[in-house]
Amino acid sequence: MSITKIAVLGTGANGASIAADFVKAGLDVTLIEQWPDHVEAMNKNGLTVKMPERTEHTEVYAIHLCQVAELKTTFDLVFILVKAYDTRWAAELIKPVLSDSAIVVGLQNGMSINDLADVLGPDRSMGAVIECCSNMFEPGVCIRETPPEESWFGLGGLSEISHSRAEEVAEILRHAGTVQVYDDIRSAKWMKLVANASELVTSAILDVPLFDAVADPKMRKFMEDNAKEALAVCLAGGSRIVPIFGFTVADQEPDTYAVNLLNEVLKRFSFPDTLTTVLQDWRKGRRAEINDINGLVVSEGLRLGIPTPANSMTLRLASEIESGVRKAEPGNLAEILEHRNGT
Repeated sequence: MSITKIAVLGTGANGASIAADFVKAGLDVTLIEQWPDHVEAMNKNGLTVKMPERTEHTEVYAIHLCQVAELKTTFDLVFILVKAYDTRWAAELIKPVLSDSAIVVGLQNGMSINDLADVLGPDRSMGAVIECCSNMFEPGVCIRETPPEESWFGLGGLSEISHSRAEEVAEILRHAGTVQVYDDIRSAKWMKLVANASELVTSAILDVPLFDAVADPKMRKFMEDNAKEALAVCLAGGSRIVPIFGFTVADQEPDTYAVNLLNEVLKRFSFPDTLTTVLQDWRKGRRAEINDINGLVVSEGLRLGIPTPANSMTLRLASEIESGVRKAEPGNLAEILEHRNGT
């Protein structure tokens, strides 16, 4: 089995910059995107990726979602980078244009691997962990704060058959960053979810960059509480602590590990002006992955009998913001602190 034709489905900030890395490596890549202006800009002007020390311009081939039905070819490898809540329909969309030996990789937050496996089967599905910091505010232009030499990915199959091809896929993904192959990708994805639960939604609730949120000691403690609860739920559900981001796991007790994991994310992958993906979504008027992050911690906590008061508070405030009854603003910290003082 060989991989010759690749698709990247969902070419926002991370997807587009990763696809550009593949194209620069000489691979045959089709970018599939739902933002019409972005598709048109990429095809007309190419893709510009602005990184801290350099800017790269790459000519790419992009199509609209509606054009997938017109394709006469099939893909051997597909990376899905849509929002976690869009995984199921994205997998259904790409399913008819997969080759017989195709592998589909969910390069996303949350536990989208379950949706991939439901639609495509575990033998064609791989889970992945992504730690790549990018923003996009105009079509055809990515601001990538972590270039390939600083980006990190985890990868693993959902069955023995798909996992047997993990290293083959990893070789391709290494054009975009460091890649670690996992025998237990579910646990690796839970580690990323623990990190995400602490910082993605919590800081967005205040409508400030991540660094500004963690600068307040009381807010930081609330973020750490979200991480600790998420890890408790993870372990109760049968997953285990594994190294991610190159962060070596010593013999740490869970609460210590949860806090250290947040510290590692802040040290390696966050910058003074970093807006989390949740805050970017809200500022663009879109819903975010709150139910796939803190919401998942809460629902799994209920199922397993694990209390999750911090994540429940995060989910409630975020849900109120998305429903329009609350604004994302620094003043939300007062309600967070009131919650913490009452527990």
